[in-house]
Amino acid sequence: MLENPKINIKIKLAALWASVTFCYLYGDYFELYTPEKINSLITGKNVLDSPTKLLIATLILAIPSVMVAASIILKPKINRILNILFGSLSTLMMLFIAINSLVAWYSFYVFLAVLESLITFLIVWYAFKWPKQQS
Repeated sequence: MLENPKINIKIKLAALWASVTFCYLYGDYFELYTPEKINSLITGKNVLDSPTKLLIATLILAIPSVMVAASIILKPKINRILNILFGSLSTLMMLFIAINSLVAWYSFYVFLAVLESLITFLIVWYAFKWPKQQS
C-alpha cells in the first residue's frame, strides 16, 4: 500500500492559489492568439486603456500570487479569513467573467474561468473547514 501523508492546510491552500495563478497566466497568454488582440494592444484600444484600469487589474491579479506565500506565512486566524474573503471574491469574479465570455473565440477563457471558480471554491471550503488545534 502506498503512503498518503496528511497535507498541512497551509500547503493545500498555497498549492490551490498557485494553480489559480497559473490559470490566470495561461488565460492571458492564450488571449493573445484571439483575433485583433495584438492590434488592440498596439493601438491602445483595449479593456486596459488607462493607467487606472491597468493598476486595478494588476491589484486584482496580484492577490492570488501573494496568497501563495500568505497561505504559508500567516497565522491561522488571519490566514483563514483572507482565504475565505479572497477565495469568495475570486470565485464570484471568475463566474462573472465566464458568463460574459460566452463566444466561440473565448471558449478557452470560459473553461479557465470555470476551472478557477472551482479551485477558488475549494480554497474557501478548505479555509472554512480549517482543522482545529488538538488540546
